[in-house]
Amino acid sequence: MSHHDNKALSMLSAALEKEQKGQEFYKQASEKCVNPLGREIFRTLMADEGSHIKRIKEIFEALSKGQKWDAHWKEYKVQNDDLAKLFRKRIETVGSRVDGDNSDIEALSIGVDMEQGAITFYEDQLKKATDPLEKEFVGLMISEERGHYTALKDLKMYLENPESWFEEKERGLLDG
Repeated sequence: MSHHDNKALSMLSAALEKEQKGQEFYKQASEKCVNPLGREIFRTLMADEGSHIKRIKEIFEALSKGQKWDAHWKEYKVQNDDLAKLFRKRIETVGSRVDGDNSDIEALSIGVDMEQGAITFYEDQLKKATDPLEKEFVGLMISEERGHYTALKDLKMYLENPESWFEEKERGLLDG
């Protein structure tokens, strides 16, 4: 096994641990969440982390058998490519009637931090990646984790202050 494969395996093993922690956290958060939109986002993220886990395990198994990077992992798609957009639409439909409590906001904050940690982790890995498929894998993980981050941050802002969420959104439309 080459030095490069060892590096990739230890990256994947760290990634797996992060994704599993995330999945477990989102599972618990979805069960405790008061706000229906929050429950939905946590469930979606839990499923996404599940796809990430399958993806990572697929690559890990291949590499540990001494195989090269291949594209099988691409079969494991996340639920929604643009989670943030999806939740913006939902929030608009719900309007500024909000039923979330502090524990929801707390869970969203933890989620935001976790996703930020994942983004940083994968960005560091991208600098070290040499194989084109490895770069593609890490790049995709970054963009999906960024989608999670944005969706969580958006929902948190909305629950904390629905009026300002709508104001900022309107302003965004005016500026755009």
